Amino acid sequence: MKNDIPKQSPALDERSKHLRRQIVRVLEGGGRGHLGTSLSLVEILRVLFDSVLRYDPKRPKWPERDRFILSKGHGCIALYVLLQEKGFFAKEELVKFCRFDGILGGHPDPKVPGIEVSTGSLGHGLPIAVGMAVAAMRRGAKHRVVTVLGDGECDEGSVWEAAMSAAKHRLDNLAAIVDYNKQQSYGSTYEVLDLEPFAAKWEAFGFATREVDGHDVHALEQVFAAVPFAAGKPSAVICHTVKGKGVAFAENNLKWHHKSSIKESEIEDLMRAIDDAG
Repeated sequence: MKNDIPKQSPALDERSKHLRRQIVRVLEGGGRGHLGTSLSLVEILRVLFDSVLRYDPKRPKWPERDRFILSKGHGCIALYVLLQEKGFFAKEELVKFCRFDGILGGHPDPKVPGIEVSTGSLGHGLPIAVGMAVAAMRRGAKHRVVTVLGDGECDEGSVWEAAMSAAKHRLDNLAAIVDYNKQQSYGSTYEVLDLEPFAAKWEAFGFATREVDGHDVHALEQVFAAVPFAAGKPSAVICHTVKGKGVAFAENNLKWHHKSSIKESEIEDLMRAIDDAG
């Protein structure tokens, strides 16, 4: 059930740093946004969109595409950066984040190419994913359904009701990936509502479960390639991450959970920190 998680993630490569710089530029353009949770997601989304998910940016509603839901919708800046890089919309949209003349809002919206459903109210992504997976299974469709949840989001009872339903329907076409950065908006998960033993919970709810360093690209590629982990069971991947990863002064710093305004000097500090990140 449990993999050994390395105490020290591999150094960020240039691609991971580039994606983080793009996230900061989006934050700068909108003057606001959830930074910490977007930075913890980078490698998870990078691997999913580079080598796991099937999609066609020229045909966002291609019937055979894998369905992806970012249940922790407040981490959407990281998702927007990957979608733009893959060609779902023009790069100019990134700098119009949270502006009236743009399409990118503070949470995902289906009006954006590549976004399946609106997510913002936490606890909704997995239930929707379960419904999609049931529909696919009954139609004999071959696409997969993947959803990324936040750890604080797993305080929601709807997550566990959906998990029971996924196990009941033997949804091995469904994968739930948790960004386990262990920080919520106002405290650690241990202080707010302790999730441990977290992996055992998913196992008890009928998921085949693995744990991985959520910033180790190679390890993520190996784990995601093994999904489904067991026939007749939904898969859960617990990704151990660091909130604010790649910006030393923002790592595990709740002041950087969300910024309602951002100074130019702070943008410069963020960029320098990313350049210096190991």
